[in-house]
Amino acid sequence: MYQIKIDLIDNSNITADKYSDAELVKNLPGFENKYTTVNRIKLRYVDGGNGKPLICLPGWPQTWYSLQPIAMQLAKQYRVVIVDLRGMGTSEKPESGYDKKTMAKDIHQLVLHLGFDKVSLMGHDIGGMVAMSFAFNFPESTEKLIVLDGSHPSEGMYQMPLIPSPGTFNEKMDSEMPYAWWMGFNQVKGLPEQLLEGKFHLLQEWLFNYVMIDESKMKELERAVYAAAYDDKDSIRASNAWYQTFHQYIEDAKHYQRLTMPVLGIGSYISYNYMNYGLPFVATDLQVVGITDSGHYLFEEKPQEVLDIVLPFLAS
Repeated sequence: MYQIKIDLIDNSNITADKYSDAELVKNLPGFENKYTTVNRIKLRYVDGGNGKPLICLPGWPQTWYSLQPIAMQLAKQYRVVIVDLRGMGTSEKPESGYDKKTMAKDIHQLVLHLGFDKVSLMGHDIGGMVAMSFAFNFPESTEKLIVLDGSHPSEGMYQMPLIPSPGTFNEKMDSEMPYAWWMGFNQVKGLPEQLLEGKFHLLQEWLFNYVMIDESKMKELERAVYAAAYDDKDSIRASNAWYQTFHQYIEDAKHYQRLTMPVLGIGSYISYNYMNYGLPFVATDLQVVGITDSGHYLFEEKPQEVLDIVLPFLAS
């Protein structure tokens, strides 16, 4: 039986701002906007639905709102908890603690705080890395694991090109020779926040066009929400720190045991082949599925296809 522990709903950020958490959660009837302090930081999350718990972790450069296209359907069968990671949205943005093991500990303490014994986790992008770290470090608390376009970093990252191969850097990302220059840019400390403060939407708009097949599926409201969430120096610093700790995650992963719980990997046209190759090295009970007519932001481009894969996996 799953215990239920309820945090007080934090209404302190209710404003007329249509991009505020308090306004946005109104687009998810039945979900509540909450804060709690775990692992010595304040985390924000939204909570809705009934059933076994499903912890959802978003990626860069998004927030909890990235689950909006599928959250209501998931909540018909599961208790859905969507968390803004350390450094994301209105969760706290400390100076340190952005290695994935520490971020996984944040989530584990939230799980314990909510009174859950075991949970399933679903993470996209950076959230997928944190979800995998949770499963590696807290297997006894992990029922099932779902990662979308974001499994754990490997030493292969050290071989990523400084300059793209001729003919591969075009309007859309090349799935055979992907050029993710922002991973290098985000390694730089101090400069990105000076360049991007108040102008983050310029990077975001370019990125959505580059890694999505149909960028129109990222609606204007969503774009505005994420631009606002990453437009200040602290938010840019904190989100870049997720990338600056990849080397620590790579070292940590060398000491992890293979995952034995059921694992589902879902890849877009960009990542499916890489996930299909890499995940068997770290998981024994594994399915890898491609949605290869979608770009990186799978929830927005192909929400029904994601649900058609995720719901049977969770129910099996």
